[in-house]
Amino acid sequence: MGLPPGDCPPTGMWLTSTIDWSAGWLAPWRSDAEPVVAAVAAGAPVWQALNRHLTAPVQFVPQARLPAGMPYEQFVAESGNCPTRDGLHDLFNGLCWGLFPATKRRLNLLQAAQIARDGIQPTRGRVRDALTVFDENAALLQAPDALWNALAQRQWQLLFTELRPLWSQARLVLFGHALLEKLATPRKSITAHVLRVDPSVGGDPASWDHWLAGALDPRMLADGPFVPLPVLGVPGWWPANENQHFYLDAQVFRAAPAPRRKGQ
Repeated sequence: MGLPPGDCPPTGMWLTSTIDWSAGWLAPWRSDAEPVVAAVAAGAPVWQALNRHLTAPVQFVPQARLPAGMPYEQFVAESGNCPTRDGLHDLFNGLCWGLFPATKRRLNLLQAAQIARDGIQPTRGRVRDALTVFDENAALLQAPDALWNALAQRQWQLLFTELRPLWSQARLVLFGHALLEKLATPRKSITAHVLRVDPSVGGDPASWDHWLAGALDPRMLADGPFVPLPVLGVPGWWPANENQHFYLDAQVFRAAPAPRRKGQ
């Protein structure tokens, strides 16, 4: 996953040597990322590079600005400042604030509201867990019904082999910053939590952001609307998946769980 946050050399060379920016899953991020990456590679801290080259509803600040004992989400919501470490995790978090500003703001306010209501407990609870999963590991898919139904039912051969031509009509955007960080070192098992984007939503990032910020709701998230997707199975994203045997790995492309019987 690259170097842990805070363990990066000051020159910023960790960034240019750790990640392949030509990867298919990074296409929506590339134009925003390029000037930020160049600034970090030249020696700027991540927070400074993000402020310099992104328009976001928060200001990025050094991690040391976070007061001791104060929850990160609460600090961001109350101050409008986002503590940022030098590393891929916080870099992608910052880029997400730039590409999906309304959605990130909505997520942060929902998280802060849960903390204000319940305090910091030993476990987060269903809503905060769902918010965290979305923030860290979500992907967004706009696709024809046939593709979505095959994914929801985990019919992998149908999804990736028989319906493979339909992927040209689909759009998948990775949202979670931890998911993007993990893909700095791609491996077959990396799996996203996918949320379907309404087919009527326009194809530009601003339309997706507007729709998503309005759609996110604590009850909806707590109900678990996500579908698992091993992202390197997406056609065109990984050379090995051109071979149909790629999808026969049952440890990665797992069957759907059996439905629970009443009373279980």
